[in-house]
Amino acid sequence: MKLEFVKYQGTGNDFIIIDNRNKRFDKANVDLIQHLCDRKFGIGSDGLILIENHKEWDFDMLFFNPDGSQSFCGNGSRCAVAFAKELELISDFAKFNSTDGYHEASINNLGEVKLKMHDVNDIEINELYHYMDTGSPHYNCFKNNIDTINIVEKGKEIRYNERFKDVGTNVNFIEQLSKGIKVRTYERGVENETLSCGTGVTACALSTALVNEIQKGEIKVNTKGGDLSVSFSQTENGFEDIWLIGPTMFVFKGEIEV
Repeated sequence: MKLEFVKYQGTGNDFIIIDNRNKRFDKANVDLIQHLCDRKFGIGSDGLILIENHKEWDFDMLFFNPDGSQSFCGNGSRCAVAFAKELELISDFAKFNSTDGYHEASINNLGEVKLKMHDVNDIEINELYHYMDTGSPHYNCFKNNIDTINIVEKGKEIRYNERFKDVGTNVNFIEQLSKGIKVRTYERGVENETLSCGTGVTACALSTALVNEIQKGEIKVNTKGGDLSVSFSQTENGFEDIWLIGPTMFVFKGEIEV
């Protein structure tokens, strides 16, 4: 069977996206998902996204990590919105379902997507780190000169420690800048550093707001793949009105024999 797909990226986070409204793709086939995401033997990506029909909203987005596991993905969601516009499922505003439930997003003619994230209320604050779930779990720590850190080595130490080894966690290293922050991320499921992580960027911006006692605003975030920003309002219990904002880009389309 020939499988048609498109490739999108959001600040270097790249995704295979398939229009699966006809349900031809077998989403239970983990081996196929792993093969397609493989950068040596498949198409290669940080994840695979299926766009399907939803009975209430514009579309249903299913996200798979390269290892075949499912989770929510911020940058993947932004890219899915861009593809949904190309499919004419939406115009400039989207209502869609994802792994963690309902989301809203807007997109302009330049491909910038603003994605509404869920409220974040359960935050573990430690002297060495913050731990929170922004759609996926994130361990955040502030460091100086993060460009010198071996992200894979240090990320694995935390991701596979006794606390996190069973379910895993993403690990973010944050460096405060004169304007905004710089972030590097080790992603579970990818089991490597990625050029950008949307839920990680969101988590890091919220950690920065906590550390600097910022009640409301927008924080600029630099990643290896480009620049994003996160707007939010802080509450007594955590954060609400959280938006992940940044560019998306169509890379190419093709077909592969499966």
